[in-house]
Amino acid sequence: MALIDNGVYVHGRRVETPKNLDETYRMLDAAGGIAWIGLYRPSPEEVASVAREFDLHPLAVEDALSGHQRSKVERYGDTLFAVLRPARYRDEQESIEFGELHLFVGPDFVVTIRHAESPNLAAVRARMEANPELLAMGPEAVLYAILDEVVDEYTPVLAGLENDIDEIESQLFEENTDATQRIYDLGREVIDFQRATQPLSGMLEALLRGSDKYQVTEELQRYLRDVLDHTLRVSDRATTFRTVLDNALTVESTIVARRQNEEMRRMTELSIRQNDEVKKISGWAAILFAPTLVGTIYGMNFDHMPELHWLLGYPMAVGMMIALGFGLYAAFKRKGWL
Repeated sequence: MALIDNGVYVHGRRVETPKNLDETYRMLDAAGGIAWIGLYRPSPEEVASVAREFDLHPLAVEDALSGHQRSKVERYGDTLFAVLRPARYRDEQESIEFGELHLFVGPDFVVTIRHAESPNLAAVRARMEANPELLAMGPEAVLYAILDEVVDEYTPVLAGLENDIDEIESQLFEENTDATQRIYDLGREVIDFQRATQPLSGMLEALLRGSDKYQVTEELQRYLRDVLDHTLRVSDRATTFRTVLDNALTVESTIVARRQNEEMRRMTELSIRQNDEVKKISGWAAILFAPTLVGTIYGMNFDHMPELHWLLGYPMAVGMMIALGFGLYAAFKRKGWL
């Protein structure tokens, strides 16, 4: 059901709990005060009903129906239209789940259109109903409370990101690990988080600049400034996380390059050692081949070999074997093969 909670408030206290939108309109006209309507993934017909009743601008209604909007705040006459991007951190997947919340804030109404489970608007309503003095400050007080809840829900997201970044920093210098993909994926999550949170500071500053024009009380301005302070701290931490991850990616690239260089050096040294062994084997094979060649020729036992019946034939053959062996040994030794 699209209508999650619905109330009419007078002087900060709930006086009516309508069962449908038509009852809300009638009771608001009768009792005065403000209507706070909470919708969850409403149909186009339900949004159109709210738009007709409160004279919402067609462009804002179109954004609320289409969704997938960036964080922003816009004014259409006396009506304020805001888009917020609440977030939850999924530690198992190391990813941020973003929601989308649209708000229409007018002189006597607040309409929230949620497209995801977060933020917890039931907790916001309970908090405001427990503090009627704050709720009596008008629809802008409800806007403040919702902004405060969205920003507070960013704190667990920051904690999850920080924990995973700490793990990455520990992983960087471990042997046989490659954290490049993890660093890159987490960096993308931080960038998306920045896109959701950075516009909030500008939105709050714009609200504060228009406080006098739209008669926002001084006390409520203090509350908005407090949310602004929290928002700036969230943005600063997100910027720090992005810087840390950029540095970690640089360090990881350096470590990977160093490991590759060391592996190439080891392979080169191994290749050199193998070449040396091949040279030694080839040298000794050549040395052994020389006397074998001489012995083979003189072992053929031809009848008409000139040296076969020569008295000095045997000493000459042995001398040739020795001379060739020593000659080849000296040549290979000079070239560094042996």
